[in-house]
Amino acid sequence: MKSFFTENAGIKIIAVFLSAALWFFVTYRGQSEMIISAPVEFKNVPKGIEILKQNIKEVNLNIRAQESVLKEIRPMDVRVAVDLSGAVKGENSLYINESDVTAPRGVEVLRVDPMSVKVALDESIKKIVPVKAYITGTLDPGYRLKSVQIKPTTVDIEGPRIEVSKVGILRTEPIDITGLDASISQSIKISTSGRNIRLSASEAQVSIVIERIR
Repeated sequence: MKSFFTENAGIKIIAVFLSAALWFFVTYRGQSEMIISAPVEFKNVPKGIEILKQNIKEVNLNIRAQESVLKEIRPMDVRVAVDLSGAVKGENSLYINESDVTAPRGVEVLRVDPMSVKVALDESIKKIVPVKAYITGTLDPGYRLKSVQIKPTTVDIEGPRIEVSKVGILRTEPIDITGLDASISQSIKISTSGRNIRLSASEAQVSIVIERIR
């Protein structure tokens, strides 16, 4: 057995080296690298906790794969999902690892930039607030606004405590009555004014009664 390793040792070492070189050549032949942007998502958000804000919305990924794979890859094919299971209320700084990246088979993630994300978490609360129709414009002479009815009159809102606590009333998107000479009824979106909240109803039915002055 000893002679097996010692006889023609030089030839055997060269053979091993050539085999390794061949494997490397076959494995990486035709492979290229590229940088792709991917949105940052979150998973395993603790119960009763809301995401208030985050310092980055996407990261750049340096990936490697066969050229044919890279040509077909789309931004939606790559996802970054950061685990929030250990996060707490307040500001959290979380590392983004290659294991947080989901990519098509055959794609290797070489680098994530930036390598961390800061996310602020807050307690989730609910409350009921009234909804009012936001009427703008003026009627022509000889007409008057008799009544405005809205349904629903209230909605449930849910979101981070710091956001929900600021909301006392919600209004619809503007309804311009300029030049109207007849009553109307239409579905209008309820405005959140950009707040990070969710509504039990996204629209309200607004009925505007226009009356001619005699």
